[in-house]
Amino acid sequence: MLRGERVTLRAPTREDLDRLARFENDLGFVLAGGGDPPEPVPLERLQRDFDRDISDPPVGKIEFAIEADGAYIGRCGLYGIDRTARHAELGIGIGDSEYWGQGYGREAVSLLLDYAFRLRNLRRVWLEVHSANERAIRSYRSCGFLEEGRMREHVWLGGRYVDNVIMGVLRAEWEGRQAGTAR
Repeated sequence: MLRGERVTLRAPTREDLDRLARFENDLGFVLAGGGDPPEPVPLERLQRDFDRDISDPPVGKIEFAIEADGAYIGRCGLYGIDRTARHAELGIGIGDSEYWGQGYGREAVSLLLDYAFRLRNLRRVWLEVHSANERAIRSYRSCGFLEEGRMREHVWLGGRYVDNVIMGVLRAEWEGRQAGTAR
């Protein structure tokens, strides 16, 4: 559906769920996302949730599968879409560690921002990331996100508390960056 140079954002499929279950049960992946303490995620739960979302699509949520080299490598989406204030929370997870640190996440975020601002007419996209995920913070900054706030020692992560960083990008900021890259 949305194609970049190396990444395609497309509709999730039932065939993605086996790999998603592996990602969701990988401690490194779960800790990179932070937030809730890790717990096993049965494939059956993912299948049930998938079937529910297909038959009764959730309001205010748009989720994409991230595909690279013909394989499902993760997912991303816009959550809590507020049609009145025209903002949404961005979430992304690259589960295949072979694709970490090589710009695939940055490309997926760029495609998602283009979708949010140009096709969905949002005016602000925001996200939360824990401060120990420095790779993600660098990636978000390179996509135009600015740190808007920080909740100190807010996330329990692998035996210690870390800050929760709130970042956002406004449509006008994104458009300015697009105009700058068009030159």
